[in-house]
Amino acid sequence: MQTKSRRPLFIGAGLFAAATGIAVAIWVSNAGPGTAGECPARTEASTAVDAAAGGELAALLPSTSWRNFADLTFIDATGAERTLADFAGKKLLVNFWATWCAPCREEMPDLDALQLRYGGKQFEVVAISLDMGSDGPVAAQAFLDEIGAVNLALYADPSYKVFERLRNEAVTVGLPATLLLDEEGCEISVLQGPAHWDTEDGYRVIEALLAV
Repeated sequence: MQTKSRRPLFIGAGLFAAATGIAVAIWVSNAGPGTAGECPARTEASTAVDAAAGGELAALLPSTSWRNFADLTFIDATGAERTLADFAGKKLLVNFWATWCAPCREEMPDLDALQLRYGGKQFEVVAISLDMGSDGPVAAQAFLDEIGAVNLALYADPSYKVFERLRNEAVTVGLPATLLLDEEGCEISVLQGPAHWDTEDGYRVIEALLAV
């Protein structure tokens, strides 16, 4: 278990401009064709995680499409463009949320606690805000500050193109949505809707993911 502190964030006029300028690039990057089948089938891994998913995580579904999300594009707190490939070598819990989504807001403290408990060289919670427009990342950071979520870094897609890609690839139809990915950005499991991750049910799932 590793305690993490928030990295310095530089939100303000600079990020307004960066978010607006980068939105077009994100839109293009995430607008490509579906990526189903681009990863090798990891049936044993998805089955192992599925076997651990019960109670609060009973709705977690094993992948059958083997999609690769390494090229998923968004921005960080400085406005710099990032992709999930930047986290290569780590198992990932990628959560898509927005401040206007009540279940998302309820879920964020659990994800913050999960990052505190498991975050490190082998695992990362990547929570991507889909609040739209140049002020979207600012609203997301304000909410994280309000609830004292000091372990989650701010990531955002103010273009909302990430969600359109997820919808087009039949990953999800609403928020929140969560992907469990392997070290190469390949899909292991998908959860549509919220969950209480900071529970024994959540711990079993993450520990199963780390073990595969």
